[in-house]
Amino acid sequence: MDIKEKIRTVPDWPIEGVMFRDITTLLQDPEVFRETVDLLYNRYKDMKIDKIVGIDARGFIHGAVLAYKLNVGFVPVRKKGKLPYKTISASYSLEYGTDSVEMHEDGIEQGENVLIVDDLIATGGTISAAIKLVEQLGGNILECAFLVELPDLGGREKIKGHKIFALTEFEGE
Repeated sequence: MDIKEKIRTVPDWPIEGVMFRDITTLLQDPEVFRETVDLLYNRYKDMKIDKIVGIDARGFIHGAVLAYKLNVGFVPVRKKGKLPYKTISASYSLEYGTDSVEMHEDGIEQGENVLIVDDLIATGGTISAAIKLVEQLGGNILECAFLVELPDLGGREKIKGHKIFALTEFEGE
């Protein structure tokens, strides 16, 4: 199975010049969706993970399913203003603007082993902000997992010192 073939590319979205990698086509195919979850599960099933942090919004999908399969807690990192309890916040830049994300201040306990999950790593802004939040709460980040990496956009450089795993990558565009 080629995961890459199941990901739709939408040119010039959300702004001109951006090649958006849309995983909704992958999610619509039950066999491919199951295969991506199983690949992640097999990678992490023997690690001592306490919590999975999923990044708003597509990181929630694989992150929550993986947390269920691993029998660990799931903690959402959401866009500013979306969480109802006391939060901590981190700002970041992405290839087409700036934003900030938040996490509940009681989402991670000191010393917990954390896996961060998102659909894609591009410039590294969003994952960098999520890392700051987890570390601010005293979490130990085991790895950052993605369905897609866009290596030409330099996201790995932004989060040096943290392990990264991606199921596939798109170069160039």
